Amino acid sequence: MDLDRRGIPGAFIASEEFVEAADKQAQSLGFSPFRAFVPHPIQNKTDAEMKTIAEGAFLEILALLEQPVEAGI
Repeated sequence: MDLDRRGIPGAFIASEEFVEAADKQAQSLGFSPFRAFVPHPIQNKTDAEMKTIAEGAFLEILALLEQPVEAGI
């Protein structure tokens, strides 16, 4: 949110377990972040598994970063 307000593209990325929490936090802050969710859990994944997860989310995250900043504020 801070980066977006300064004109720096940003995106919110979390695991699917936190969709509801992300919605509540965004509502509380009056901000609707550009966001992407990856499969849960991630803390027990190997480096190779994390790379696969990141590759699977890459295009979605890139698209979020390419959106005009004003659309997310």
